[in-house]
Amino acid sequence: MDSRIVQMAKNIVNYSISLKKGEKVLIQAFGTETIPLLRQVIKEVHAVGGIPFAETIVPTIRRELLMHATDEQMETWAKVDADLMSQMDAYVGIRGGENPSEMSDVPADKMHLYQVKYGNPVHTKIRVPKTKWVVMNYPSYSMAQAMGTSLEDFEDFFFKVCNLDYSKLASAMEKLVDLMERTDKVRITGPGTDLSFSIKGIGMVNCAGTHNLPDGEVFTSPVKDSVNGKISYNTPSRYQGFVFEDVVFKFENGKIVEASANNTELLEKILNTDEGSRYIGEFAIGVNPYINKPMINTLFDEKIAGSIHFTPGNSYDGPACNTNKSAVHWDLILRQTSECGGGEIYFDDVLIRKDGIFVVDELKSLNPDNF
Repeated sequence: MDSRIVQMAKNIVNYSISLKKGEKVLIQAFGTETIPLLRQVIKEVHAVGGIPFAETIVPTIRRELLMHATDEQMETWAKVDADLMSQMDAYVGIRGGENPSEMSDVPADKMHLYQVKYGNPVHTKIRVPKTKWVVMNYPSYSMAQAMGTSLEDFEDFFFKVCNLDYSKLASAMEKLVDLMERTDKVRITGPGTDLSFSIKGIGMVNCAGTHNLPDGEVFTSPVKDSVNGKISYNTPSRYQGFVFEDVVFKFENGKIVEASANNTELLEKILNTDEGSRYIGEFAIGVNPYINKPMINTLFDEKIAGSIHFTPGNSYDGPACNTNKSAVHWDLILRQTSECGGGEIYFDDVLIRKDGIFVVDELKSLNPDNF
């Protein structure tokens, strides 16, 4: 077994979900190429005295199930899996798949049905708030292709960022958490972007390997009705099988009142999913020092050093919740590094990051040159 896979499995079980003797964990592996890590995670679960449950999900089969899905099918499926999830203490999601666009031709109404009738009750309402959970990708040819490298080189990058010393990163990120907790008004500026909102009274979450691998972000939520202005995202994002580009939102009192993209019609359908899908459920600052370019993979792209993500839809329960609820949670990314056109973040009218680089002394330890 590759020693890097062994180390990653140990980190997942002992650090990310901190599994204890007697605790039950559901491990879902998407794609057969993920089996080496799945097997090793099971070994590590047994090693700590945990109780593993495992599922291997084949994306092509899931596509067939969704192509002609019905309300009754989704409700029954959700009922069975919600019962299973409710018995778990922890959850590990390993996402593989040679074709990330496998769901691209599933009708939009079927994807909507799946999200509302299955994803929301099983994951949003049970897995996220009630289990210790972590999700990750597994290296594949498609991911290497998206990054413009060989599989071998991508695997080196992948294990470097996933096996990062997240306890060290967490300590550095605490300074950002402390500053954000003292902040009321946030302003984001850059090409096509001038956005302001409040984060006063809303908690912060230091994400350093306990929910995502790779990780490296501090997230909160804006006060729901405080968002005003315009944001022009500059990073492609795959959602429900389609790759969106050039997404632009205009906000008035928290609500998205205008939207455009390379497929504005489909974008509008997503934003009309429910009442909460036109409000923002998360604001996060990406700080992973080893991730510096996008690969149309949210788990990686939202952690890019020098980025933010500003997420329409559901606000996760916990300290960073702003009460917005939705079946949608879509992490759209704005990179502010100089090669992407630059940009600024202001906290209470004080410049704290310019062109992706922190400029206040207390945060300079988070800049990539320090890792």
